[in-house]
Amino acid sequence: MSARHFDRTVVRAVRRAAEIPQAEVGDAVDAADSTVAGWELGSSVPDQEKLPGIARVLRKPLDELFPRKGAPDLIDLRCDAGLYRYEVARFIGTKSDGPVAAAENGVRRLKEKYVPKLAAAYGVSEKALEQAQERSFGNVVEEDGDESVAAAEADEHPRALGEKISFLLEHSYPAGAVPGDGEIAEAVNRHAGAEVVTSKEVEALRTGAGDADGPDPVVLEGLAEFFGVERMYFEPDEAVARQVYQGIRVLLASRNGTIGRVRARGLGPEGLSPEVLSLLTDLQAEFEKQVGSTDDE
Repeated sequence: MSARHFDRTVVRAVRRAAEIPQAEVGDAVDAADSTVAGWELGSSVPDQEKLPGIARVLRKPLDELFPRKGAPDLIDLRCDAGLYRYEVARFIGTKSDGPVAAAENGVRRLKEKYVPKLAAAYGVSEKALEQAQERSFGNVVEEDGDESVAAAEADEHPRALGEKISFLLEHSYPAGAVPGDGEIAEAVNRHAGAEVVTSKEVEALRTGAGDADGPDPVVLEGLAEFFGVERMYFEPDEAVARQVYQGIRVLLASRNGTIGRVRARGLGPEGLSPEVLSLLTDLQAEFEKQVGSTDDE
């Protein structure tokens, strides 16, 4: 994220020159006098969402008072509008901020119907919003044009098992350090505790010449451990979709009281993060619109 730079000495100098008391600044951004004093003393910094309000009360352009290095992503645009994420749901007509949270975190792109609504809320063009979204997904956007360098490839992703293995090899290792088929086979066998795959078989998997039925599950588990990805990554897209579908049905059943309890296995005492809970809430809401709020099975 290209966050704006907050310089406490500049803010204090501008405020004093304009003879604006700290209390007035605090009132403008819903902060206590002591909080504003802390910003100017350097003991804390304001949220990025508050910077537009501070600039307004100090009668200075946002870019001048709080400059940004680089172009904005989705989080930057929202903060420049002075909005916290929980406030944006009302603009796009959803129950939660899940769609925005997912896009800001580079997990899932905004639905097309949300783009004009969010652009209007942020006071930017739809093209500017789409370019910011590309940056949130780590894509480089041409500053003098309207097209993302990676936009043409945005919807392309490895689908077959061989493509997924090749993708990981190409993008996870520096030049000259890419592991060979023998090294991968050795790691998989070590994980399995027995010889379950040979280097020739790994080569066949990588090149797409493997058995049409696919490798044994233990091989996929070993590959997942070796590459440091989830086991589900190697599943066909349709299989992943089915698992997600069933997971959402369990969430709905739990909410509607049709099952006694759902255990979140493998979670620490802190449970799911707020971001994940927000995304699940949004998915649940969308799912309810499609299939209803009760589990018929």
